[in-house]
Amino acid sequence: MKALITGASTGIGRDMARVLHNMGSELILVARNAKLLEELKTELGGEPKVISLDLSSLENCYTLFDMTKDEDIDILINNAGFGMYGEASSIPLETELNMIDLNIKAVHILTKLFLEKFEKRNSGHIMNVASIAGFLSGPLMSTYYATKGYVVKFSTALYEELRRKGSRVHISVLCPGPVDTEFNNRAGVSFIINGHSSRFVADYAIKKMFKDRLIIAPGLMIKLGIVLQRFVPTKLLLKISYLLQSCKK
Repeated sequence: MKALITGASTGIGRDMARVLHNMGSELILVARNAKLLEELKTELGGEPKVISLDLSSLENCYTLFDMTKDEDIDILINNAGFGMYGEASSIPLETELNMIDLNIKAVHILTKLFLEKFEKRNSGHIMNVASIAGFLSGPLMSTYYATKGYVVKFSTALYEELRRKGSRVHISVLCPGPVDTEFNNRAGVSFIINGHSSRFVADYAIKKMFKDRLIIAPGLMIKLGIVLQRFVPTKLLLKISYLLQSCKK
C-alpha cells in the first residue's frame, strides 16, 4: 500500500504520515518545507520519499503528478492548505488568491489527475481535507471558509458519481473542527472551543477512510455541529461563526 500526502510537514498531514507508516504503508510526502520533510523522513526511518513543492503554484501540481504517475499509489490525501484571519478588506488580495490556488485549485487538479488513474485501475482512496468550516460562512475568515465549502461540495459530488458507477474508488472528505496545529499560528487565529490534537484527528480520519466513510467528522461536537447548522437561521449562524474565533495574541 502506497500513500501520497500533501502538506505532510506539519500538523494533520505529518500525523497521517506517522499513522500510515505504522500500518506499513510506503509514503510519498509533499510540502514546501524541505527541512521539515527531511526531519520527518529521518523520524520514520528514512523510508519515505519526500518531494519539496509549493502546490499553490499550479504548475507544480502537474509536476507532482508527472513525478509520481508511475508509482503504484493507492491513497491520495490532499491536505495542503492555509487560512488567514481578518476582515476581508484588510487581507491582501494576493494572499487570498494564493489561498484559493492552494485550497481549491491544487485539490481539484490532483484529485482529477489521480482519479482518472484510480478509475482505470478501479481501486484507490482519495481523502480531501476540508473542515467544519466547509458547512458555514466565516466572518473574519471568509475566503478560507469558502475554499473549504468548495472542497466539501466537490468531494461529495464525486462520491455520488463513483457510487452510481459501482466504482471501487472511494472518496472521503475530512471535516474537523479546531485542531491544535501550526495552522492556527499561520492564520493568526484562536478559537474559544478547545480543539482536538492532530494525532487524534489523523488516527480517526485514516480509520474512517478505510471504512469508506464520506464525511469524516472527528468528535461528537463536530458531528452535532454539522447536523444542527442545517436548522439554524443564516444570520444567527454568522454571529456564532464570528464569535467562535478571535485574533491570536
